[in-house]
Amino acid sequence: MLVDIYRRPENGGKFSHLAVPEGQPIPEEATNTDWVGEAAGIELDEALDHWDRYGIEHPGDQLQRKGYAITSLDKTTPA
Repeated sequence: MLVDIYRRPENGGKFSHLAVPEGQPIPEEATNTDWVGEAAGIELDEALDHWDRYGIEHPGDQLQRKGYAITSLDKTTPA
């Protein structure tokens, strides 16, 4: 699946990531002025259990349920 990746800073110099299907806007419930584009149109396998690089668990399930996938608070990634 092609997705656009956004990130925002968290405490301790770490980042949360948000993935949305390529070209789709960030859904309203996830809109936050802190999100900054990191990558556009990258191919990631939504069938994987997690996307380690972005700290996102169960991306396919999240994308299907919410229209986006987001980093768990305990999985934020270092800068």
